[in-house]
Amino acid sequence: MATLHEYFVKDGIQNLTCNEQWEMRNKDTGEKLGETTARVHFDFEAYAKYLSFYIPAMDGVELPEAIALNDMSKLLKLPEERVGVRMGLGEEQIDGKDLVFTGQVYLYSERPVPEGHKKRLIEEARTSGHHLTFRSTAYMEERNKWEKPRAFIAHDSRDKKELAEPLALQLQRWHCPVWFDQYSLKVGDSLREGIETGLKECPKCVLILTPNFLNNNGWTKREYDSVFTRELVEKQKVILPVWHNVSVEDIYKYSPILADRVGAQWADGIEEVARKVLVAIDTS
Repeated sequence: MATLHEYFVKDGIQNLTCNEQWEMRNKDTGEKLGETTARVHFDFEAYAKYLSFYIPAMDGVELPEAIALNDMSKLLKLPEERVGVRMGLGEEQIDGKDLVFTGQVYLYSERPVPEGHKKRLIEEARTSGHHLTFRSTAYMEERNKWEKPRAFIAHDSRDKKELAEPLALQLQRWHCPVWFDQYSLKVGDSLREGIETGLKECPKCVLILTPNFLNNNGWTKREYDSVFTRELVEKQKVILPVWHNVSVEDIYKYSPILADRVGAQWADGIEEVARKVLVAIDTS
């Protein structure tokens, strides 16, 4: 099952975004209570921009949403003061700072906002020309009824930023939900239980095979052993390999059976790799 944070990351992924991490502290003691993620979304085709916030549950903060909304003006200044965002070529180039703010703000709150507070915030925002959309655990649960991860992304943690995350995001852009630890697990979740659930429930498992993966005798080895055992039990092919800087000989040393599987080559580019993975998922 996808988490609320995963939906926060996935929603609006077709547009460029600019992210900020904001700390929330106790006014009296200065103690850090949590961290909010704030994003500006740039829709260049619509010549518009909008905002979204991810707000984890925080003890000691009654209404963190109100604090985040008070800092909207700071967030909207990012394209002008800190991050240059442009799209297009030559005379058709559009600067992100020139896009019109639609007033749309999405609030992803792990702790549901009480109806009374929600109504007040909506009314206050409306007077300023803003429209608030609240998305909390009910939103997450409703989407989970219809969206099941279609593949588990197994990777070495050292390959997360360069390989695993771009592949997960590209598949999600093409409306293929995936189980990816960075988005599918939240603070406090059991790593072992989460991974085991993902490996059992996802129809396919994408193995990102790199030197890091092959030399890791910890989690990645356990993941491979688990999914290989699942293939034996279910008598169907589950593994979809992606190769990066490894040879047939390297794979053979790791697993002779795995060396016989046709894999997507990372050198072909992220879109081609994602396309081949998606085709394999759709046709199996």
